[in-house]
Formats: sequence, structure tokens, C-alpha cells
Amino acid sequence: MAISERIHFFRNLRGMTQKYLGLQLGFPDKSADVRMAQYETGSRTPKADIAAALAQVLDVAPEALNVPDIDSYIGLMHTLFALEDIYGITVSEADGEVCLKVNSEKGKDAVEIIRMLTAWKEQKAKLDAGEIDKDTYDQWRYHYPKFDTTGGWVKVPSGELNDVMLDTFKDRLKPD
Repeated sequence: MAISERIHFFRNLRGMTQKYLGLQLGFPDKSADVRMAQYETGSRTPKADIAAALAQVLDVAPEALNVPDIDSYIGLMHTLFALEDIYGITVSEADGEVCLKVNSEKGKDAVEIIRMLTAWKEQKAKLDAGEIDKDTYDQWRYHYPKFDTTGGWVKVPSGELNDVMLDTFKDRLKPD
């Protein structure tokens, strides 16, 4: 799915108009909706800074907007083939259904994919069991890995917070 479709999807999910979203990004009132329409139709692609701002306003991780282009079945198949080459993801059968399988013998990348897919499976199981609602599940997916508690992800403090902490504790720092 192209970035244009992801912008459209998340804007509608958040109940925003094109004009509202454009205004939130700082576009002029007269052109805010036109600019967003250009992004959503793909006639214009947002630059990196605009894409980052879009992700922030839409309350998603930037990676949620920049997914591979899988708009066609052929494109999807070639994406899956690339995943096989890189991560050892292969097609298999389980309980009479076609499924994807990760070969852990492919190496550390495959093991990491297995860990991440397991985290996803756990969240989906919580949704299916009624332990979490759809909004919580979507929040987890659209901000991944921010809310993932199963892995070794470490949240790094912002530069602003880091500067405040350094200033506060500068007298306790050992000289180099």
C-alpha cells in the first residue's frame, strides 16, 4: 500500500477532513485541503519532514505510513519473495491452510522476526479473548514497537529531555 493510501486510511480513521489535517501541518487555509488531496491521490509525495509531521498529527509511527508498495497481487508476491530471501519466511501448510513460516535456522534476523511475530500473535490473542479492545490493539499496531513490552526495545529520551537532565546533573558528572 502506497503512502498516499496510508495517509487517506489514517485520516479517515481519525475522523479528520483533508482541510483539518492540512491546517494541522501548517499549510495555508486556502490550500490545505488541496495539498492533502494531492498527497492522498499520489500526485504529490510528501517529503521526509512532512511525512514525519503527518505521522505525528495522525498519531502513528512514521513507519506506519511508509509501508512497501503492495498494491497489486504481483507486488505483494515479490515482497514475500524478498522476505524469504532476507528473513527466511517461507510458505507452508498447517491444519489444511496455507500459512507463512519463519525458518529460525536462517540466522539472527529470522529469530528477531519470530520474536516480533510472536509479540503480534500475543496482542491478537488478547484482542480475540476480549482482554483488550480494538482501539488498544490498533494503537499497538500503528505505533509498533513503541508499546511492545515483549522485546528488548528501549525508549530513548528526547534530545530536549536529555539536555535538561545534563544541565541538572552537570555538577555530578565526572570530567573526561
